[in-house]
Amino acid sequence: MHILRAVLAVTLVIITYGCKNDTNKKEGVPFMEDATDPVEDSLVRSLEDSDLKKQQTIQIKREELIQKADERSELEELVVAKSFFKEEDMYVLDFKYPYLNESLKPSYNNFNEYLQKYYIDIKGVEAQILEDKELYCDTLRTNRYREKRKVDYKIYSINEKLISVLFYKENHYAGAMHPSYTFDCLNFDLVRSVFMNYEDFFIDGSEEELRTILNELLNEKIASGEFFYDCWEISEDDFFEYKNNFVVNDDMVEFYFDDCVICPSYTGTYSIEIPLTKLLPVLRKYKNNPLLG
Repeated sequence: MHILRAVLAVTLVIITYGCKNDTNKKEGVPFMEDATDPVEDSLVRSLEDSDLKKQQTIQIKREELIQKADERSELEELVVAKSFFKEEDMYVLDFKYPYLNESLKPSYNNFNEYLQKYYIDIKGVEAQILEDKELYCDTLRTNRYREKRKVDYKIYSINEKLISVLFYKENHYAGAMHPSYTFDCLNFDLVRSVFMNYEDFFIDGSEEELRTILNELLNEKIASGEFFYDCWEISEDDFFEYKNNFVVNDDMVEFYFDDCVICPSYTGTYSIEIPLTKLLPVLRKYKNNPLLG
């Protein structure tokens, strides 16, 4: 009987001790490994919302570029629309580009030949893509994510003297969440059948003055607090690299910059429009300048 009582006493002590341990564990819930930190959870949601917003603005920015009006329909007699499409296991090429109608003027071949040789460089693009693929050791991974290169254009004309062409390249790189954009602009004198560059339109040595005009317009947009948050002024080095990257029409000049040169990919713009009235101090004064009428 005494032995039984002793066993029961020991058992009661063990049970009581175990309950105290359980109580201590419950009291320590905030420090358990699987507890959710509300601050961390809020941060994750904030980052997810930010990423979603960026994806939405990237799409808006892309649509604005694609839907921008040009004069393609008005130039149907002069401009012949061309296209090239190729789909391979590792890449897709989808190019659209203009040719000038050589039956109107044989010297328009200068434009077409230049475009074919230096711009619509199919073999060069393919070689570059394949070279990039070789950097990956996992060929299954590279085949799963095909590279895509899309090229399209906008075209403008001034007084039947000049055509101004914007080429925009949509680059889908393997594994990237969204495409990046790069730009090339060509200005072609229809009278003399020659290409024109910065010095044909603007005074020699006017780069810094023109860069100042560009930055003033960009800063106005940044200060508006709208779609231009996180943008920044164009640097001297970047302007010299992109100074020939502009298209013109009857009342403005529009400079284009690749992704992340003046704005990140998720906000802002790819271009800055400058009214001709602001450019009068830097325009080159000679008869072959189409901007002077």
